[in-house]
Amino acid sequence: MEANTITWLSLSLLFTLSLIYKLRKQSPRRCPPSPPSLPLIGHLHLLKQPFHRVLQDLSDKHGPILSLSIGSRPMVVISSPTAVRECFTKNDIAFANRPRLLSGKYMNYNYTGVAVASYGHHWRNMRRIATTELLSNHRLNAYLNIRVQELKLWVKNLYGETGESSDFVRLEMQSKLNELSFNTVMRMVSGKRYFGVDVEDVEEAREFREIMKELLHLSGASNPADFLPILRLFDYQGLEKRMVKASGRADLFLQNLIDCERERRASRWPEEKHGNKTMIQSLLSFQESQPQYYSDDIIKGHVLTMLAAGTDTTTGTIEWAMSLLLNHPTIMDKAWSEIRECVGESRLVEEGDVSSLKYVEAIIYETLRLFPVAPLLVPHESSEECRIEGFDIPKGTMLLVNAWAIHRDPQLWEDPTSFRPERFLNWEAAESHKWVPFGVGRRACPGVALAHRVVGLTLATLIQCFEWQRVGEEPIDLSEGTGITMPKAIPLVAMCRARSSMLHLLSPL
Repeated sequence: MEANTITWLSLSLLFTLSLIYKLRKQSPRRCPPSPPSLPLIGHLHLLKQPFHRVLQDLSDKHGPILSLSIGSRPMVVISSPTAVRECFTKNDIAFANRPRLLSGKYMNYNYTGVAVASYGHHWRNMRRIATTELLSNHRLNAYLNIRVQELKLWVKNLYGETGESSDFVRLEMQSKLNELSFNTVMRMVSGKRYFGVDVEDVEEAREFREIMKELLHLSGASNPADFLPILRLFDYQGLEKRMVKASGRADLFLQNLIDCERERRASRWPEEKHGNKTMIQSLLSFQESQPQYYSDDIIKGHVLTMLAAGTDTTTGTIEWAMSLLLNHPTIMDKAWSEIRECVGESRLVEEGDVSSLKYVEAIIYETLRLFPVAPLLVPHESSEECRIEGFDIPKGTMLLVNAWAIHRDPQLWEDPTSFRPERFLNWEAAESHKWVPFGVGRRACPGVALAHRVVGLTLATLIQCFEWQRVGEEPIDLSEGTGITMPKAIPLVAMCRARSSMLHLLSPL
């Protein structure tokens, strides 16, 4: 009798647990709020340029965790620092993947580049190489002379355009900053420079500039076929054809760079063994030990990532910073006073000085708050079902972090649209999730240290060596253009002249 009772109780318990489990599985998901959508295209019709502003408006109406259907892709947009923290701490592995977009196939060697590779062994290996071999403090210190030489030569050219005249000279800054950033990165990558009057191979330099212009444009172009696959049958807007052509040109160019470095390595290896290697030479040394894994395509993918991530972003940040300073000359004067007090006028600013220039550093942080290099961080994709602040996020959902919206949230920042560098003078690390220009978590940008060095030294040098004014009385236009790195809609044009107290340093450069 007792045995039968125990058996029935056991069966009842199993039935009850099974029913609870079944009901829980059948219970509807609690999805984030979503605006009304259309059949087939979902919310695709809502996404107009600039995307970060449109998504900010939608989040203001529907909440800081927003669900969208972009064609066939589910998407969640995050505009809350607490949600960012939960995504990239508790759910960091779940969101460590990248969505597969056509640009990653054609311009990142079939998704093998470190920026677009799926999370796993290959990505971990690529990330390790980037952080410990190419962008470590040791390696950046080894490239210090390159950065200093390029900056001095660039400042010399600026001084040559202004001369010793007491008059201000009109300068278009975007193209000049591009020259500096591309020459600096390319010398670290391959030892070559492609801008300026002393370029060795003019034709090669012209080809490089054309290729990079097209690649950067295509990387920032929105491709509807990524969200409505049927459009690939018609190659909507011809983007796929352009990607194939541009990636082919880039591949030939990069292969030539690798072949040249391989020949140099073979002929001069004994004398270069203990010297500073270019990034390509470092990658070729890995190829020698594991030729099947470290193919030429892997090396080319690393080089393209360095060029894309280390040039446009640097140029844009400095251009935005100078635009803001020209609209706030009092802040420019404070920065100049700090440089004069910490560095003086007997020598040029050095990289080692940057960490002591707290106000200049605050200007850069505030610039990145108002105009982050990527207003929508590089997208993630969930590899499993997870929860964010009580909302269920299905597997395969694209995650966008709207850094622009977080940086301008009036609940997080006092007077959020004003340029106030002082807010970063007492910046607390605990507030880091409300300032995310370089991303968060294991897939955050590995080039932060290089960006900090280059942007800090360049901006400080521009302020130390030159006086700056607006072209007219009107403030500099701060409208954003289109593109993944959010360039200025109108490139910066400024009036410049060398500081009289710095002529003794500028003349003999």
